[in-house]
Amino acid sequence: MKSKMYVGGIFVAALLGGCGVANETTVCTSAPQSDWLNQDQFQAGLLTDGYQIQEFKVTEGNCYEIYGQNAQGDKIEIYFNPVDGSIVKEEKH
Repeated sequence: MKSKMYVGGIFVAALLGGCGVANETTVCTSAPQSDWLNQDQFQAGLLTDGYQIQEFKVTEGNCYEIYGQNAQGDKIEIYFNPVDGSIVKEEKH
């Protein structure tokens, strides 16, 4: 009986362990695109603030995402809420 519980526990742990990281999507907004900031104006504001943008895209989670450098020269990946421009997630590389 104990061996069945042990095997069952391993199966559940393996199943749950496979659920998370690979499917993790950063979600920024559910607002319609008509409420979003203009992409060109948004990028221009970032450039004015000292960012260097190597790549700009709209993600599956409805974020404006940039890859580039911040004003301090750090390599960054940032997800912005396209409605208000707030930072939702930021990673320095």
